[in-house]
Amino acid sequence: MIEEVVVDKGKLYFVDNKPLVICMDDKLLPSLANEELLRILPSVVVDMGAIPHICNGADIMRPGIRNLQGDFEKGSVVIVRDEKFNKPIAIVVAETTSTFIHRMAKGIAAKNLHHVGDEFWDAAKVSR
Repeated sequence: MIEEVVVDKGKLYFVDNKPLVICMDDKLLPSLANEELLRILPSVVVDMGAIPHICNGADIMRPGIRNLQGDFEKGSVVIVRDEKFNKPIAIVVAETTSTFIHRMAKGIAAKNLHHVGDEFWDAAKVSR
């Protein structure tokens, strides 16, 4: 069974009562609860100091990145993980390639689209 929950930024789709997909600006993204898909997508691992900012909607800045897991191109959907527990905390779109991020000293590496504590996260918690 598929259920749709509308929030200000878009829609959250539940499949069999699991919040799996977000539709935002006509783009489909995995929700942070979509554990199967999150396991196979590339990741950016950030230091613990970046987490409060990311969970308030900040974009991913190069100085906070500790590691990259997998290769990706500009425009790719990427998962942000914390360095201590490797838990997914955000879904982002890469502003550049993984190769270029390694060479960057500063700047925006990825745009934050969905993070722990946002309206999609809250809608998923309420509906569970």
